[in-house]
Amino acid sequence: MRAEFPDFRLGNVLATSFTGTLSERRGNPVERIPTPQRLVDWLAVSGLAVDSCTAAQLDLARELRESIHAAATAAAIGNALPASAVQVINDCSVHGRAAAILTPEGKRRWRLSSASCVEDALSVIAADAISIIAGERDGKLALCASPTCQAAFFDTSQSRTRKWCDMNTCGNRQKKARFNANQRKNPGSAK
Repeated sequence: MRAEFPDFRLGNVLATSFTGTLSERRGNPVERIPTPQRLVDWLAVSGLAVDSCTAAQLDLARELRESIHAAATAAAIGNALPASAVQVINDCSVHGRAAAILTPEGKRRWRLSSASCVEDALSVIAADAISIIAGERDGKLALCASPTCQAAFFDTSQSRTRKWCDMNTCGNRQKKARFNANQRKNPGSAK
């Protein structure tokens, strides 16, 4: 990976990991796919390797990302799904050529067409978004409790009460802020 770009925040759910390529949406946004090559890099680490990406394909990917975020956010808070977001997700889902394959380890993987292109990879991401937004998978959509993040994530914890999109970033940041605030209120409590 190129050192001049922020690290990818990868999770276990493809669609919500993809929305995480723009983080800190309500603070100082961090764009993790600022160039077409960076999208190629993200797709490769996500098991959806493509040969190249154009500026127009990057724009389409960002439109899909924002549509998934909007629909997942609406689903998480119980609002109606935005029609424009649903349309983009559906359009991306049907325009790619990808097939689910079974690995010898019993896992599902995606095989893109022989001339793999960004649209093929985006169709897989859109299909994953459809499965979680439609409630077909065991878990629930939630929003990160960090006031600067508010990322949609898919909670598969046993109690379905997870608060943070990522404990190593947002969760630790919030716990540290709470600890520091308590230290300021009670300066002698750490001794």
